[in-house]
Amino acid sequence: MSQLSSQTNQPVQGAVYMLGAGLTFAITNLLTPHITYTLGVPSTAVVFWQYVIATIFALPLIFRIGFGALRTKHPFAHEMRAFLSALGVQVFAFGFASGVPLWQMVALSMTGPFFIIGGATLFLGEKVTIQRLGAALVGFLGAILVSGIGTESFTWAALLPVIAAALWGTVSVMTKYLAKEEAPESLTLYMLVLITPNHLLIGLILGALVTLFPGSLPGSLANGFDFVPPGGDALWLIVLLGLVTAGAQYFLSLAYKVADATYLQPFDDLKLPLNTLLGWIVLSQVPSPLFWPGALLILGASLFILRQESARQPRLQAA
Repeated sequence: MSQLSSQTNQPVQGAVYMLGAGLTFAITNLLTPHITYTLGVPSTAVVFWQYVIATIFALPLIFRIGFGALRTKHPFAHEMRAFLSALGVQVFAFGFASGVPLWQMVALSMTGPFFIIGGATLFLGEKVTIQRLGAALVGFLGAILVSGIGTESFTWAALLPVIAAALWGTVSVMTKYLAKEEAPESLTLYMLVLITPNHLLIGLILGALVTLFPGSLPGSLANGFDFVPPGGDALWLIVLLGLVTAGAQYFLSLAYKVADATYLQPFDDLKLPLNTLLGWIVLSQVPSPLFWPGALLILGASLFILRQESARQPRLQAA
């Protein structure tokens, strides 16, 4: 979620850091379904305590950036960006809690770039090209295959990672807007500082909805939000989850500090095969036959967009 600008050009180190981030995020994707779906801890509580712990572990990074980076002309935009990011995490975790398999969660969450295209076109005035539109359509075709829409295996919960991707795509569009005036360090610090309070805010909103409209929310959300941390094995697993989440943030910040985002994107896309393999080995989750062609379409469309954007940037700078 946090991206620091590249001050140097160290592609090998950047690739290693990005792969480290991918591995740590894969561990969070193994821990989350076990804590929520297997142990039965509500996803809202898991995510809240996960980010409380992650923020504590991320304090050295916060102090390294310095609170002077909080000076801004756009406080509301920073808050909305953090809120939507937190909401995306909550929706994503609820997908795990609802029993959506890891391979499906990760593949469908990679539809984010296609939402970014739509948001950048509508709100940032970026031009729609045939290439962009075609890539978006191909990517969503892949998402339809992965989700299993039209087959007996399809469940509405499979749409949760797509919703999370749409929320994170909106965050990326807001980041592009703010980056015109805000330093990368400010964008990173605001996300680190505001993400946990916004998870608390979401929990309070859920609690109010349960009180006002009992029985209206699905699954574990119907129980509202529990501020008491769980006990036993679940507590230690959440502590580990928070530690790994903080580690992923460190890896990401290091990667974007030494290499450009366009160069790093293909290494980020390796999270799909990595998560699929770990889900198969650790969770015994075997992807459906439709997963493979769908995943290839999503990956291919994402890499095509990356190539188009990489070629587009020099032209914009020259203009």
